[in-house]
Amino acid sequence: MAMPQLTPEQRKWWIIGIIGVLAATGIATWWGISATRGVSWDNGPFTVKDSRSVEVTFFVTNQDGKPVTCTLEAQDITHNRVGVLTVNLPASNHLTTSYTRTIPTVSKAVTGIVDSCAYR
Repeated sequence: MAMPQLTPEQRKWWIIGIIGVLAATGIATWWGISATRGVSWDNGPFTVKDSRSVEVTFFVTNQDGKPVTCTLEAQDITHNRVGVLTVNLPASNHLTTSYTRTIPTVSKAVTGIVDSCAYR
């Protein structure tokens, strides 16, 4: 069975559709790759030192040789924030770097976590 001939009007819309699909595919690919880049972090072990401090170990990945600022948070048993510490970390070329910092608290904490990290 032979394919019917497209009229010039139909051909125009087929070309516009193909260009649109290719453009959308390119944008989606760029968006996906961009979302996987940048600094990331993982929480590590923590130690409640006393009623006024908690020591937190955390891991920062993809520093790409750039300095990073991270915000650490200590929480009490009801997940209320009882301490916050913003730390400026030096540039690192390692894939993942481990850091340990002590967060001062206003009351006893039961956990210490990384709230966020970003390039400076």
